[in-house]
Amino acid sequence: MRILAIDHGSKRIGIAVSDELKMIAQPLEFVLAEPLADFLARLHELIRDKQVELILVGMPRNMDGSYGPAALKVQDFVAVLKGALTVPIKTWDERLTSAQANRLLIQGNVRRDKRKEKVDKMAAAILLQSYLGSLGI
Repeated sequence: MRILAIDHGSKRIGIAVSDELKMIAQPLEFVLAEPLADFLARLHELIRDKQVELILVGMPRNMDGSYGPAALKVQDFVAVLKGALTVPIKTWDERLTSAQANRLLIQGNVRRDKRKEKVDKMAAAILLQSYLGSLGI
């Protein structure tokens, strides 16, 4: 069984998945945020195909740890997921994951137009790797 991580964005939603041992996060893809029904259909496919046992959703926090407007959007998104899925859902602090993902892609000499396609799934992988590291497996 695997863990699937979601980096929620208003335009694109990044997705990453763990290996079966829950040690390594792998960027998977990004899915357009709208229409939501299409995203949910794709998410159902991924849950089935990857045998997902937990959904991890990145929760944006301010640098001081407080929650801002982006966190409220994610809370609404999580509420929709809970209504549409039977898999448990957990949120995880995602501070600076997109910045880290951009930095890694720049260091890897990924062109700007290609970075846009990759940053969301990379941010989801960074988020997931952070969570996996906390498990102490």
